[in-house]
Amino acid sequence: MTREQALIEAENAAKSAAQLAVRAEDYARSSNRDDQYRIERYAAAGSLWADTSRAFTALADQLPETAEETSRG
Repeated sequence: MTREQALIEAENAAKSAAQLAVRAEDYARSSNRDDQYRIERYAAAGSLWADTSRAFTALADQLPETAEETSRG
């Protein structure tokens, strides 16, 4: 895996985390009691995606830049 690939994966995971957080918030604001059980599930899934994003970011930080990345930079 290259640094750029890790950053792409980090970005994709962060987007998934954000989408799940929005859904959890929507369910938290819902007056429908049937939706309340979904809050914890969406929040937990969002947290896992956020952790995944942080892991890929940490990995990218440790990987060397490729020659292509250096020439663009």
